[in-house]
Amino acid sequence: MIVVLAGYRGSGKTTVGRMLADRLWYRFADVDDAIVQRAGKTIADIFAQDGEEHFRDIETAALRELLRETDLVLGLGGGTLGRQENRDMLRDARARVVYLRCDPQELLRRIQSDPRSAATRPSLTPLGGGLEEINLKLAEREPIYRQCAHVEIDVTRLKPEEVVNRILRLL
Repeated sequence: MIVVLAGYRGSGKTTVGRMLADRLWYRFADVDDAIVQRAGKTIADIFAQDGEEHFRDIETAALRELLRETDLVLGLGGGTLGRQENRDMLRDARARVVYLRCDPQELLRRIQSDPRSAATRPSLTPLGGGLEEINLKLAEREPIYRQCAHVEIDVTRLKPEEVVNRILRLL
């Protein structure tokens, strides 16, 4: 089985994913980490030097490779589900998709409290990464997250351990 965690940056996909994989005795993989490894540079550098389209091409190739595995918990990038090809691959792999939903204010707090964010995560719009950008991107992405998800969990006020326990009950 492949369990896929989807959601906006800061929703806890990596933190929860590692813990969930440990509980299931699965391997954890993060699409963003696979992209960085393939490209040999940070996501921010890929966006700045090569553009978002090139980043999305690498992302699709990384996802295709990761979906060949079994017994995997996979953390998606926040925009991975934006491509129909990626959604089709997840469906064809019969992956169980969990949408980690989080309120925009809490997402902003989490992103700002992560010291790696500014260096590794590019702004997604000219708005510069603040609350207005989060609201804009969520308005675009949330319908897609919901379309793909088998399970939706509001993680706004939950600790990672609580999220893992809910996912385990729902799988």
